[in-house]
Amino acid sequence: MKTKLSVIGAALLGLSACVDGAGTLAPLPEEVAALAAPAQDLSTARLLAEDGCYWYLHRGPVETTLLPLRTAKGSPICVARTE
Repeated sequence: MKTKLSVIGAALLGLSACVDGAGTLAPLPEEVAALAAPAQDLSTARLLAEDGCYWYLHRGPVETTLLPLRTAKGSPICVARTE
């Protein structure tokens, strides 16, 4: 149970990093929206700093789950790391 709460807390912390100063989520870039496969909630898609990938909230019949945003071919949509 403690592990589950840690995962949920980490996900919420990651999403909070995408909130601007006004308390709203930053819009999804058009390029990312064009790459995304259908049937994903793009209105909740956000870039997480932890892994550099876009994630969205999937609202299922039982629970809401954070899932990676994927292309039509199934690849996750991530930004290139510059290190």
